[in-house]
Amino acid sequence: MAAVLLTALAQHPASPADTAAGRPCKVIIDSVGRQAQQVEVRPGETNVFAGGGVLAHCEGSGSTLASDSVAWFAGVSRFDMLGQRNPVHIRDTVMILDATTAAYFLRQERLEAHKNVVAVNRNTGSVLRGPNLTYYRAVKGVRDTLEMYASARPTIDYHAIADTGGGEPYAIVADRVRFKGNDRMWGGGQVTIDRSDFAARGDSMQLDQAGGSAVLVGQPRVDGKGARPYTLTGTRIELGLQGREVRLVKALGDGVATGTEWRLTADTIHLHVDHKKLQQAFAWGPKDSVHARAVSTRNTIVSDSLALDLPDEVLTEARAFGHAHSTSKKETPKRDSTATAEADWFAGDSLTARWTQVPDSAGTSRTKLNRVIARGSARSFTHLASQHDTAGPSLNYSRGTVIDCLLKGDKVDRCGVTGRANGVQLEPKPPAPDTTKADSTKKKPRP
Repeated sequence: MAAVLLTALAQHPASPADTAAGRPCKVIIDSVGRQAQQVEVRPGETNVFAGGGVLAHCEGSGSTLASDSVAWFAGVSRFDMLGQRNPVHIRDTVMILDATTAAYFLRQERLEAHKNVVAVNRNTGSVLRGPNLTYYRAVKGVRDTLEMYASARPTIDYHAIADTGGGEPYAIVADRVRFKGNDRMWGGGQVTIDRSDFAARGDSMQLDQAGGSAVLVGQPRVDGKGARPYTLTGTRIELGLQGREVRLVKALGDGVATGTEWRLTADTIHLHVDHKKLQQAFAWGPKDSVHARAVSTRNTIVSDSLALDLPDEVLTEARAFGHAHSTSKKETPKRDSTATAEADWFAGDSLTARWTQVPDSAGTSRTKLNRVIARGSARSFTHLASQHDTAGPSLNYSRGTVIDCLLKGDKVDRCGVTGRANGVQLEPKPPAPDTTKADSTKKKPRP
């Protein structure tokens, strides 16, 4: 190796075309700025030292190395590079790397870089910044896929393979990371993933870009950052990816999803995302587990499984299946602090609840429940108010195959019951007669 180095110093060859892809690197020094020295450690083993600015390359390839000084230790086949004034520059066929120091172990085809490390994947454009990096080249007979390791909380601007147009990357930070190939990544220890529309947290992360999936465990949490943000937590969170876009977010175990006007709890929750906005939510659990529960501002739905339509993050419809039960809470009158809020409820084998957008006093739109349909062993208990009746609402309990009720202003307006319909209607008790007028007509006794 020493003979190869000295010959290269004399000839200063130009970098050839890359014909060494997948072959072990044989380092050739192209130029030395100041001086070089050979030290024979033992017969047949000579170390080489050079400084003043050194340029080198891997024989038969386009891979180049540049540093202020280098040292070759023949006994262990180690090539050290030190950047004193300027950082070490390494240009591999797969990666661009800058660092303060680097050591290349030729027998293992392993490169170790330390301090102010900046590594760019040429295939994807992903960038790693951190205090250290270990890079294992893909070499025939040694390993078939490149691998990289970094610790001490590196930061990665991660691009997907499909990011040919330079789309927005994910900013990933973790205590330690591992890469295998261009599409697989693992992170451990306080992992964070951030982008303008999306954020995720967890103790550990696994990413398979080719398979279109990612997994977060260890108190994982996902946040959507749209105009109507949402949050999802669970025992384990899985992401479905299409290119660089998140299309599916799944909570497996103790799932809790929260939006601006709703909250969904279940053992398993799937959130479907399109155009960076939440569009649908599904919730269910295994048999005999905790029921799925959806709660909006004044409405609660409980059932074995739930489906929510949320086009562009706006709640429009909820469908409940299996032991479905819906409760609509009434607002307590402010003028009566002792009054209690009463609720309408609907039950059946399945329920459909529909919301509409209504502007409030501040000029912003809010969702209002405007229709509830119960099917299969349907039952309902409602308060029916009349604008012509000042005695208060009547109470109605109905049963049938289908119960379909329309609401106005959070109040039941009218209901239709079909299929073996029956029920009870209780009218409000009429007010007691006013006796004050009768008393005023009686003659008072004369003094």
